[in-house]
Amino acid sequence: MPVGGRDDRPGHTRAFTVPDEPVEHITTYRAGERHPEVRATRLRRQDLLVGIYRNPTRTFAQMRSHQVWGPALAVSAVYGLLATFDLGGLRGEVFDATPGLAVFALVFSTLTFVVAGILFGTVTWALARRLGGDGAWAPLVGLSMIIAWGTSLPRALLTLVLSPSDGVVQFLGWTTWFLCAWLLTAMVRQVHDLPWGKAASAAAVQLIALLLLFTLPTLS
Repeated sequence: MPVGGRDDRPGHTRAFTVPDEPVEHITTYRAGERHPEVRATRLRRQDLLVGIYRNPTRTFAQMRSHQVWGPALAVSAVYGLLATFDLGGLRGEVFDATPGLAVFALVFSTLTFVVAGILFGTVTWALARRLGGDGAWAPLVGLSMIIAWGTSLPRALLTLVLSPSDGVVQFLGWTTWFLCAWLLTAMVRQVHDLPWGKAASAAAVQLIALLLLFTLPTLS
């Protein structure tokens, strides 16, 4: 219908308004092209931790603009406590030490893994930025901490009852490291909107450090 003497024929325009409606934006990978800021709803802690393993691509995309310090510090602390007993020599020292020294060792181990997680994540973030990524520091570091220490939790739990040289522990250790490699690369890809090759390159330093400093010593 013509409005104000105008119609929809070529050369004519019609003015109209669109009502404001809240819209959630979930980012999608677009081969390295920059994208508008994501405004997806922050996932609850439980949904985040489960979603990383059940639906990692969507979870990383939805959380790429949200800080996850709470879950990251919690996972790091739990793994730090278990890692105290995961390393054979350190485990013996803790059991033989006085209560005060044992508590100090547990606290020191927890803080060590928190700091190490932040440093590793920062290196990954810096490399991703150098490779053309556009992700923020805090979300990537927090997610990398959850991935790095969270994937190692099953092996650390198993070594409480089995020897690190046991075949089951060895298999689980290598399996979880490869799972960590895939999840970390997928996370960098989503958070920084990079192709797989560049995402893997950005995550490589952290993965090698995790392998040499934590995975291999606990499996030998």
